[in-house]
Amino acid sequence: MNIWFIGTGQFAALCLEGLTKRNISFTRIITGLPTRSGRNGKENPSPVEIKAKSHGLDVTRTGKLNENHELIHALEHDKPEIIFVIDFGQIIREPFLSSPKYGCWNIHPSLLPDLRGAAPVQRALLKGYKQTGVSVFRLVKAMDAGDIIAQGEIDIAPEDNAEDLYFRLSDLGSELANESLNRIHEINFTPQNENLATYAPKLEKKDFALSFDMSAEKIINTVRALAMSGGAYIMIRNKRVKLWQVSLRDDIRASECGRVMSLNDSLVVSCADYGIEIQKVQSEGKSIMSGIEWSRGLRIKQGDMLSGM
Repeated sequence: MNIWFIGTGQFAALCLEGLTKRNISFTRIITGLPTRSGRNGKENPSPVEIKAKSHGLDVTRTGKLNENHELIHALEHDKPEIIFVIDFGQIIREPFLSSPKYGCWNIHPSLLPDLRGAAPVQRALLKGYKQTGVSVFRLVKAMDAGDIIAQGEIDIAPEDNAEDLYFRLSDLGSELANESLNRIHEINFTPQNENLATYAPKLEKKDFALSFDMSAEKIINTVRALAMSGGAYIMIRNKRVKLWQVSLRDDIRASECGRVMSLNDSLVVSCADYGIEIQKVQSEGKSIMSGIEWSRGLRIKQGDMLSGM
């Protein structure tokens, strides 16, 4: 089949990996323009471009897809049967939406119509979901509202973070997409129930800020959700301290939020309800280290208050 792939982000790169390892080949792979960083404006190719080139695949870069006349011309003269559009970061309009014989397909890491939008994995963890899933669906003008082609569900383990779920959901989504391609003439497209739709908006600055006044569950879920988005942070001694790995200590209860309850084998701090064990932490400008190692560097003692220090 003549299949195109359009994607930019990390989830798209993982899906590209999953689809290619199932022997799905693409006549075109299209991705966004590189970002630039540093004083010299170092070029940073998209995760999809990096993944494609690691497999020796050619990539076409694009700015605004809907204004790319070269790709529109190619679409009209070498019409694909399917276009996979995954984690691209741009709204897809005509003629791309309706030109492919079987439409544009998306692999979305949620059980649609639940968690439509930009950050379904992160929002599932922030909400404390115990299960989530992946949906293969056909794109329409409305966001993530097209007919379902296939779905699969997974359990979320207590230790799972966003990166773990990206790997598992991309692999499951790629398998479901492959199975759907193998029965392309037998697919039953299932409309979504609009009454059940919920949304997963992109992350905002406020989502990254933690406080020991929060519940232990809220802190843990936030740390897990933001593990691949820059990390959640908490203010200690007027500096941002990122928490990379924490776990529940429901044997700890205290009336004061932010009190260091234990420094024996691990750093345990009380929150609004229970305690959390801080396993991996990172001060500004420093490397990630264990909670115990970090506390020793700051000469923190059992009984100290971390809130407002």
